[in-house]
Amino acid sequence: MTATSVKLIALITGLGALPLMVGLTGCAGDRYHQSTAPRIEYNPTAERDHNQSTDQSVEDSRTAERVREALAAGADYKYDGVRVITSNGVVQLSGFVHTSAQKNTAGEVARKIVGVQSVENNLTVKD
Repeated sequence: MTATSVKLIALITGLGALPLMVGLTGCAGDRYHQSTAPRIEYNPTAERDHNQSTDQSVEDSRTAERVREALAAGADYKYDGVRVITSNGVVQLSGFVHTSAQKNTAGEVARKIVGVQSVENNLTVKD
């Protein structure tokens, strides 16, 4: 190998290592200088809001299940074509029933369930 080849290899190795060195030390701070990395601050309000939304989601799932069970326990019709979705205590009924009396009864049954704030009865009567 010639001296030129050795210099060229050293230059390539040095230039290749430079981005690695800068990447590892580029955003580090010390006790006198702030880091350039974004600061992450603790926000207890955001945590509380997340916990409340999680608690509400769990309660909505339980409410929807209670409505489904009450509809399934109906003596005249088992409401198997009805979909129940709950959000913030608002129950939405969708799907198909055979008569308008069944539609009205399903809405009344849902309104009586603990945790239900209101009912959106979007059931469709089959003709």
